[in-house]
Amino acid sequence: MPLKVNEIFYSIQGESSYAGRPCVFVRLTGCNLRCSYCDTRYAYDEGQEMEIGEIVDRVASYKCPLVEITGGEPLIQKDTPALILRLIEEGFEILLETNGSQDISRIDERCVKIIDIKCPSSGEEEKNDLENLTRLTDRDETKFVIGDREDYEYAKKTLDLIDTTLLKMNPPHFSHVFGKMDPKILAKWILGDHLNVRLHTQLHKTIWDPEQRGV
Repeated sequence: MPLKVNEIFYSIQGESSYAGRPCVFVRLTGCNLRCSYCDTRYAYDEGQEMEIGEIVDRVASYKCPLVEITGGEPLIQKDTPALILRLIEEGFEILLETNGSQDISRIDERCVKIIDIKCPSSGEEEKNDLENLTRLTDRDETKFVIGDREDYEYAKKTLDLIDTTLLKMNPPHFSHVFGKMDPKILAKWILGDHLNVRLHTQLHKTIWDPEQRGV
């Protein structure tokens, strides 16, 4: 059961409520979206096929308990659920970052799904599978990448589709489009509306060069 893998690397988790923790990233090749602000375009096509056992051995070599499966869009490869299950069975704590266009119910509930819900400025808003918001567990997280006021208003409106108990347990992440929007503006909007969300910044882009791969 081979998967096409763009890169596997060990770094600091820069996003989600797990930010700051050491993490092994398995970036799978391919994406069904073309977001305007995408910072991993190199993952659209580049990569090599690896068997699940090879991937697990490579991940284990870093001696790190936290692993994120990312992309591209990991769920467009049919064997991604099997990879996640295998890593869970090997004792790893697994995060999955997905673009919100694919059904997350195929994934083992022990995996933390981080759904990146696309706002209008992404150019891919219509591809959101908003039924995913009814499939969330109390482990899962949501994220909105915001580039302007229209995105912010869209994100606020979408919060109404998420179970209020889950919103309280895992406040959604509101992230500014890096290099396009000043996070101070987003912070002002959040405070002005008294939203129970997390202002999110990409920590890895403040530690390393934002253009650097494998970090």
